[in-house]
Amino acid sequence: MTLNQMIYFQTIAKHEHFRLAAAELNLSQPSLSRSIATLEEELGVILFERKGRNVALTKSGKLFLEHVNRILDEVTIAQTQMQKLSGNAGHIDIAYVFPLAASYIPHTVRRFLNKPRNKNVTFNFHQSHTGEMIRGLKNERFDVIFGSYVEGEPEIQFLPIMNQEMIVITPVGHPLVTKEEITLHDLERYPVIGYDRTSGLGRFTKQTYASYGINPNIFCESPNENAIASLVAEDFGIALVADTDTLDHFQLERLHLSDITLHHTVYMAYLKGHYQIPAVKNFISFIKKEGTSV
Repeated sequence: MTLNQMIYFQTIAKHEHFRLAAAELNLSQPSLSRSIATLEEELGVILFERKGRNVALTKSGKLFLEHVNRILDEVTIAQTQMQKLSGNAGHIDIAYVFPLAASYIPHTVRRFLNKPRNKNVTFNFHQSHTGEMIRGLKNERFDVIFGSYVEGEPEIQFLPIMNQEMIVITPVGHPLVTKEEITLHDLERYPVIGYDRTSGLGRFTKQTYASYGINPNIFCESPNENAIASLVAEDFGIALVADTDTLDHFQLERLHLSDITLHHTVYMAYLKGHYQIPAVKNFISFIKKEGTSV
């Protein structure tokens, strides 16, 4: 049974006449008759019976028509959806790390959607850590992700989009606040709340400590700036964190390092050489042109 046979059958059922159906389908009547005869033979039932010059559906034909109508409706829906995807409309799944949730992602996506050509694009938003996002990118759960750079991923294209200064945060009134200069080595004098070691910033801070010969007392690890700042504000320790908008919501001190300047780079990433619908391509191009600050 072919899609054409179902269309032929539906058209004959509509007109109740082979000649009229053949004219609409731009087929010869004998060809149409042979196609339906082959279909009836394959199904093992008679679909039409003669009534003068017209034809009428048999009981089996009426039941078959219900199924054919549903199938062809689904085909039409699928065609419509694919046509939308082939144009500027479409759906994009993006994932991003916590620091980008408050400002960068919502503002950037809104600017993208405000362009007339992108008004019919829809998004799903996912918040996660870099390792999980990389896995989601590879299994096509996500189209584009925003997080840390990961070594050893040759099939993934990483594009830097912003640099975040790394600062020290302390509780209000902490002894470090009165120091004229704060150095990285000051972290060794107090309990430190670190990033989850499996996260991008967890790896970054660990590598930083190792590079400068620092061995801080990591009191505990937390997944993001929100969790870390909550603990710092309650005097559980101090922390080296990315300077993000999230910190504005907590009563704490933000101190800049005087001996070195540290920056953590955030990247947009997507699969290289992988088919992308136009909406995804347009979004990536938009980020490259208007969504970077490095």
